[in-house]
Amino acid sequence: MSSTAVALPSAADAAEAERFHAGAVVVTAGGHFVHDTYTAFLAPLLPAFIARFGLSTTQAGALSVFYQWPSLIQPYIGYLADRVSLRYALILAPAITATMMCLLGIAPGYAVMSALLLVAGVSSAGLHAVGPVIAGRLSGRNLGRGMSFWMVGGEAGRTLGPLIIVSAVSLWGLTGTPWLMVGGWLASAALYFWLRNATDRPQRAAAPWPWREALRAMRPLLIPLTGLLIARLFLTAALSTFLPTFLNREGADFWLAGASLSVLQAAAVVGALVGGSLSDRFGRKAVLATMTAAAPVLMLLFMSSRGWIQFPLLLLLGFTVMSGTPVIMALVQESYPQGRALANGIYMALNFLLTAVVTISLGALGDRFGLRPAFIFSAVIFLAGLPLIWLLPQKSTEVV
Repeated sequence: MSSTAVALPSAADAAEAERFHAGAVVVTAGGHFVHDTYTAFLAPLLPAFIARFGLSTTQAGALSVFYQWPSLIQPYIGYLADRVSLRYALILAPAITATMMCLLGIAPGYAVMSALLLVAGVSSAGLHAVGPVIAGRLSGRNLGRGMSFWMVGGEAGRTLGPLIIVSAVSLWGLTGTPWLMVGGWLASAALYFWLRNATDRPQRAAAPWPWREALRAMRPLLIPLTGLLIARLFLTAALSTFLPTFLNREGADFWLAGASLSVLQAAAVVGALVGGSLSDRFGRKAVLATMTAAAPVLMLLFMSSRGWIQFPLLLLLGFTVMSGTPVIMALVQESYPQGRALANGIYMALNFLLTAVVTISLGALGDRFGLRPAFIFSAVIFLAGLPLIWLLPQKSTEVV
């Protein structure tokens, strides 16, 4: 890539605005990659925190909730991002999140860990409200591909993160984790260099979209989408939050349990890249329905297997479960082109809020019945979201 700062397409050049700006999309996705590398530290560390502080499964799962709660401000961030430049929410996020996540290892107790995760959550809320919209505007008519690139950055980070943190803890112990924050600082410096002169305003000026009008307009999407997200999130929470804890309780050592999350996320990288691009060609609903039907079957096969066969099943699970996310993100943005950032912010807030509720619920099920029954339940309820896909609205034909 060249050393000049990235500029978003001009409204004066319609053909340019419809083109897929690969280099600029990769730069934006790179920030997502580094940021989510650090957020992936939490799940592999949960077994260590449980042992260190005597936490229950519910308490351990609730730690992720402190990270998720700030996502409630994402609609407001999106509302602003449709009108003013908020590129620094993307630029600064890797440094802030890296610092908070790396300090978890030396936190003296549950309260301090919760506070660190809250700050990381605010940083993450800014990045996830603004970043996908910037990537989407840079993608022109290939919105699904742009969301795939964006998601690949996040999934690749979540692939690398568990390996980094379990290796660091194995070498240095929990107290050595603060050294890792330097990577986040360097990433923010690089993003500033590339994006400092970027123009991330909407391509056509528009009158503000009032909150009440926006929510009313989004109702046909939000009602079925909420049910679909709840069904999907039980399985994604089981895998992304409790998989290392589950395997550790099944007899795997700390390193292997943490590395299993990287196996899952490696396949999620491919799923994220392929899912959005396929949906550009074959339709959002068709791709989403296919993956939704396949994932629960794979999960039940994983639960009934032992030994090496679990790893290829994890690869297939990561591909099918995570490939639906860029499809949903593309559907949300193209359904409301007059307020992409607001629509994305509402979706992201809803997604993160439901993730928090589902994670606590799944942890409570694990405490009461065990993680194995909780995982099986998550597979069954995932399949219940299949009929809701066909209730999602068709995309808007307007491009902005």
